[in-house]
Amino acid sequence: MNANHPDSTAVSSLLPPMEKDGCNAPFIARHREDDVRRLALSRAPEGVDLKWCLQQIEGWQLARRKLPRWAATEGLWFPVRLSMEQCSSEPTARYKRTVIGRMLPEEERTCMTDLTGGLGVDFSYMAPLFREAQYFEVQPQLLELARHNMPLLVPPATQLAFHLVPPESRPSLSSQTLIFLDPARRDAAGRKTVDISDCTPNLLDLQDTLLAQTQWLMVKLSPMLDLRQALRQLRGVREVHVVSVGGECKELLFVMSAKEGANDPHPTIHCVNLDTDDDDLIVSNPHLPSPAPNLLPLTSYPLPPTSYLYEPNASVLKAGVQDVLCERYPVTKLHPQSHLFMGDSFLPHFPGRRFRITGWSDFSKRNLKALIGDLRQANLTVRNFPTPVATLRRQLRLAEGGDVYLFATTQQDGRHILIRCERT
Repeated sequence: MNANHPDSTAVSSLLPPMEKDGCNAPFIARHREDDVRRLALSRAPEGVDLKWCLQQIEGWQLARRKLPRWAATEGLWFPVRLSMEQCSSEPTARYKRTVIGRMLPEEERTCMTDLTGGLGVDFSYMAPLFREAQYFEVQPQLLELARHNMPLLVPPATQLAFHLVPPESRPSLSSQTLIFLDPARRDAAGRKTVDISDCTPNLLDLQDTLLAQTQWLMVKLSPMLDLRQALRQLRGVREVHVVSVGGECKELLFVMSAKEGANDPHPTIHCVNLDTDDDDLIVSNPHLPSPAPNLLPLTSYPLPPTSYLYEPNASVLKAGVQDVLCERYPVTKLHPQSHLFMGDSFLPHFPGRRFRITGWSDFSKRNLKALIGDLRQANLTVRNFPTPVATLRRQLRLAEGGDVYLFATTQQDGRHILIRCERT
């Protein structure tokens, strides 16, 4: 592989010397479950680099929650807290590996390049699928960590190469099977950015060059990005993966290619929630007008107490394909803009939260009192409703929490209602 950049063998001389063996390792092992702030006030034993040890202890504690596999691997070095907070989580990194495994037959997995290596979490999961894998990074400290960590995480069957690159450089790569790019979403002042053109590197300037250098280009972008606008700006998009964890949209993955037949005007959108048993919603033609959803007929009111309420997960809502749910599941929509669905039967794998309706009310004082009774706390959600959650919570005199779920929404005829549910 020829990347036309300085190899990492020249990097160590650029870095301050760091003694990471000797007294440090036993100190880290002995204190890695301790409170880092308290430990920082203690006197370090002779020969111990306390600053380095505190960084390793804090990094391991963060990894235990976010990167269990890393935390369980002896001998890894961890970066400063900010890099740990910004890196991919283990579930999202595993998902990228799954996408590549499905997309590329084993015999075609020749070489891959990660142009924005960072801590290397995504790289550590993707690289083992390929015979050769190279890592690029602009920060010498992260590069040194990757050079140390990756041989502990990537099997020796994969040939690894590491490169330090200037921030504005454009690597000249030989033909790749896959290039991965995760542009930095912060400006020079450290403020978060969202638009593709505001990220570093700017994918809009690079996409033609990168597509010419690889069979497949996988790009990770901000979950706050306008998906429709991104599809208008990017070329050769074959698939979009809207990835959520814990009900929160974490990232958008764009799988792109310039090879013949790959420029699909209607890329497939995959909506996934990784830590649940929800169905993955796959929509093949997101640009086509969605059929009018099945709206709950007005004759269905009052709502049957045995009905079930369904709220699509964050990935489905982010992709804007929620109306397809009326085609895939036996549900109807309460209102075109509410994004709440009802059904007569329980759907255990519906892609979202699932509730059993126990009552409903309009907003007259008498009916609200009958619905709420002596309830003092509830989980309150508003969908297509004029009053913010905080204001409505004060009006209803309800604290947050408990086992009761209330949805304030608008029904098909424009009336505002409050639906009381329990989680199933």
